Amino acid sequence: MRQLGPASLSTILFLSLGLLVIDTAVAPAAAAQTTKPKLVLTSRPTTPLVPKAPEPALVTVAPPGSALYVAKRGDSIPLVARHYLGQTSYLTSSELTEAIHKANGDLHSTFLKAGQPVIVPGLLPAPIVEKSVPVERDFEVRAVYLTGIMAASDHGIRIIKHWREVGGNAVVFDIKDSDGSVTIPFDHPLLGSHHSSFHDLPKFIHFVHSQNMHAIARIAMFRDQRLVEIHPELAVKSHRTGQAWRENGKLVWTDPSQPKVQEYDIALAKKAAEAGADEIQFDYVRFPAEGDQKDASFYFQTEHPEWHRSDVIADFLKHAYAEIHPTGALLSLDVFGIMAWQRPVDLAHTGQDIVRMAKYCDVLSPMIYPSHFFGMDGIAHPGDAPEHFIGVSMERFEKITQGSGVVIRPWLQAFRWRTKTYSPEYIRTQVVTAKNKGGIGFLFWNAANDYSKPYAAMPEMIAAKGKYFRGDEVGTKVRAAELSAAPELPVGAIKP
Repeated sequence: MRQLGPASLSTILFLSLGLLVIDTAVAPAAAAQTTKPKLVLTSRPTTPLVPKAPEPALVTVAPPGSALYVAKRGDSIPLVARHYLGQTSYLTSSELTEAIHKANGDLHSTFLKAGQPVIVPGLLPAPIVEKSVPVERDFEVRAVYLTGIMAASDHGIRIIKHWREVGGNAVVFDIKDSDGSVTIPFDHPLLGSHHSSFHDLPKFIHFVHSQNMHAIARIAMFRDQRLVEIHPELAVKSHRTGQAWRENGKLVWTDPSQPKVQEYDIALAKKAAEAGADEIQFDYVRFPAEGDQKDASFYFQTEHPEWHRSDVIADFLKHAYAEIHPTGALLSLDVFGIMAWQRPVDLAHTGQDIVRMAKYCDVLSPMIYPSHFFGMDGIAHPGDAPEHFIGVSMERFEKITQGSGVVIRPWLQAFRWRTKTYSPEYIRTQVVTAKNKGGIGFLFWNAANDYSKPYAAMPEMIAAKGKYFRGDEVGTKVRAAELSAAPELPVGAIKP
């Protein structure tokens, strides 16, 4: 091992410890006789040590309304966005991802380095609490339908914004689909754990309201395979097997007369109303209409043997209306278009007695898609006869609900199934026919949420003021005298 000389040793001790110094008081003769300096401890160095000031550190400070996140190994901006989404004003994680990029000097990299500071913008001081925006039941709704998954996505947000731009004033979105999937956070003993498309329903409804639009939460009621899979005792039963009865051997239904099923759906409806939904819409509020009806067994047949299916539906709606209406939300019901004919066989199967149902709702929305009237009125291609089927259907619905005060707001066809004439003109024909036959507003249905034809049809309808619709907006009145073609009735007023 190489031995250190006196100079090297003194230098090291001086710089590293600052506690030892060379004793220079030793006599010159003694110093000459030794090869090592004598070292003594002192309380302070003979020359004061002034340490070099460190370089100032660059500190990232989050601006007001933002959070500062320090990245961990393996983090990415999308991961950070998903983590913080619920605490921000953004609706989707991709929206927040883009905002994080911009807030941090347009970061180009998706992945983050360990210890890298990241500003997360749009932080909310508290969770959003949203309230329904009340409108009169005859408010003229102009809506498109979105699945829950679509409505909660970036594309769904773009659809809503575009629909607003072209003249729409409402959106219908699923909170429970026809397979029973619940799309919102909902704590209920019958449901258990589930995936929610909407992470924060009040925040979504707040967005809809910010667009000055009417928010309609749709619930597919009694066709609910998910609930049957978890609770088979709640299913429509087969007389033959004692197991769950299936419509046409496929679809599974919950028993519409089972009190636990009814309470479950009402609880979900109230949850949406409490989150700020302006209207609750019940679909599949009926019994299964197809399949082997004689093999189907229901709860009410034992508990209320004198009842018919229509008694069950009317009794349920009376209870549901009493629970939902105090929240301030409207209640609307989707019904088969064919029910306008009130044929005994349809009434016996579905239980949709329109006259009785009209007593316990604000709006009836008959599904009068022309293409669905096959075999009716001797018309070979009903999908290409929108004026006839929409006109006749509306006349019938107006007649059988006369005096009830219920609003007829139809579902119209926004898809090309069974028609060769689907176009913007097809859309306009349906809208003007429904209006001229007493309809107030309309809802467009497209299962794939493709509304290219309604988009294209709207400019001409808006330009022809009063011909196709009055033009109600949330928070405003449209006076009939101002629109020569508008019917003489109160419209679109917000309740005081």
